[in-house]
Amino acid sequence: MRIRDRYAIGFTLASLGGGDCREGAREPVSTMVSDQVHAEIEEYTGQVPSWLGHLSEPAADHSWGVVRDLELGETELPNREKALIAVGAAAAMNCPYCIHFHKAEARLEGVGEEGLGEAVNVAANVRYFSTVLHGSEVEMDDFEAETGEIVDYIEQQQAAAAGDD
Repeated sequence: MRIRDRYAIGFTLASLGGGDCREGAREPVSTMVSDQVHAEIEEYTGQVPSWLGHLSEPAADHSWGVVRDLELGETELPNREKALIAVGAAAAMNCPYCIHFHKAEARLEGVGEEGLGEAVNVAANVRYFSTVLHGSEVEMDDFEAETGEIVDYIEQQQAAAAGDD
């Protein structure tokens, strides 16, 4: 396992939900993951974060598996893209824990402050237009038809530009 992968897991674990590390925060009762998963998390991160103890036992091992396989595993998306998606989602959810972790994760993947800001702005833009569409009760069938027309137009423009080369 690459060192970068070991560091990344510490940041992507935030997506599991979590505890509160502020002074005076409620302490988890105990780590609810199985001994096998406990050892695996420790191998990736050098520790098992205390907030994992807030996960219910039936979900604990499964939650780690989702992070390991989806966020850390070899998937269609490179880790850099997954980190940027996580930053945008965290910002849209207004989760300071996830924002902190996923920004650090994205930095480990080589994303600079401008890229982080852009990811947050894209998330804000999506949320803005979602609010407009929902609040205006735009008909989904009409929206899908218009989207199809836009995609067709852009594909035609791209094909024409490729033919100019």
